[in-house]
Amino acid sequence: MSKKYQPVIGLEIHVQLKTKSKMFCSTSAAKAEPNQNTCPICLAHPGTLPVINREAVYLVLKTAAALNCRIQEKTKFDRKNYFYPDLPKGYQISQYGDPLARGGMLNGTKIRRIHLEEDTGKLIHESSESKIDFNRAGIPLLELVTEPDIKSALEAKKFCQDLQMILRYLDVSRANLESGEMRCEVNISLKGKGPKVEIKNLNSFRAVEQSIEYEIKRQSQTANIIQETRGWEEDQGVSVSQRVKEDSADYRYFPDPDLPDLEISGWDLDLPELPQEKARRFLREYKLPRADIELLVRDKFLADYFENSFSELRQPKLKKLLVNYLLKIKDNFRKITPENMAEFIEKINSGKISSSAADLVLKEMQKTGADPDHIIAEKDLSQISSPQRLGKIISEVIKTNPQAAQDFRLGKEESLKFLIGQVMVQTKGRANPNVTERILKEIL
Repeated sequence: MSKKYQPVIGLEIHVQLKTKSKMFCSTSAAKAEPNQNTCPICLAHPGTLPVINREAVYLVLKTAAALNCRIQEKTKFDRKNYFYPDLPKGYQISQYGDPLARGGMLNGTKIRRIHLEEDTGKLIHESSESKIDFNRAGIPLLELVTEPDIKSALEAKKFCQDLQMILRYLDVSRANLESGEMRCEVNISLKGKGPKVEIKNLNSFRAVEQSIEYEIKRQSQTANIIQETRGWEEDQGVSVSQRVKEDSADYRYFPDPDLPDLEISGWDLDLPELPQEKARRFLREYKLPRADIELLVRDKFLADYFENSFSELRQPKLKKLLVNYLLKIKDNFRKITPENMAEFIEKINSGKISSSAADLVLKEMQKTGADPDHIIAEKDLSQISSPQRLGKIISEVIKTNPQAAQDFRLGKEESLKFLIGQVMVQTKGRANPNVTERILKEIL
């Protein structure tokens, strides 16, 4: 039997900050055609001098406060020296000895540090040639480093997911992994087995989880583990060696002589209600199932939309029906006003529209943002509940389906469902199912 080793896992997470300009120049940080958003400063032309982006500092401090970190009173920027084709200066401006924040915690995992640095450019490999897009060079990055407290792949994935949620609540970053706005790197070793290994190229939460599970298995079966950087090949589900891992001494850090030391004091960080606080309040005020609350608060826009729609409901008891529809359509409701969503929920509850008609109304609301009353009238979707009108339709359905009618009289309950379905077909889903069932039973 093979020996089982305890995984020791730490995370390094880079986040592109939501600033208008780059970290050390006034060039736009927005997306653009390759090499359109560049200037002499971010391209490292001789004689150019960097200027610190105040907004980037503010966004890092805001994140640090939300994670209960200790904000440092004094901080400085360092030069991290290494050569790479997409690094215009030949060094990266980062923070080594004096980060903006230390300590803090998320999900029981201790945070070692949060610091600010600039991003590199982007290499684009096409057939037999490689190109460089320098638009990303100089964009401000928040880097968060955890302590090696994480014990499992699932725990690491949850940390990344909850951090993304907090970043979005704070509005400091869009934090999309797929587009590189949030990048996760894993440092993993097996206790008593060997040195740590870094895994890069993790562009999804699934990749974070799977790469750790793979690396635990690989290291446990490998005789001699070396300290190295490995890339994650998601299609194959394996990690591959990229290079021997550098230590901090290899980067020859030293204070950037072009940038002043910063003294941090007196910042008003204006924190919003964070996800865990909102979840506790929702549980207290709305008394919804905990599972529903967790899904609502994962998206700040969805949570706020629920509250705005709930305030428009004339009957608070309809909150669960509202939640069900919001979770059903996820984020595809941005054209629908909270007033129209509340009105739509009340139409369903009052029986004005059937559940099948409600789906048609909702699709049209998602597409156009129109008022539900307008859609119901325009598409003639009002539920038919008149016994006289339904009686005629039901009699015709029985007449054309005599065998099903006879089967029900002989005790086959399934035949009743068939006949109700035929009534729904004839009325295009507008028949009131309860009234339809009652009339069918009376006639039969």
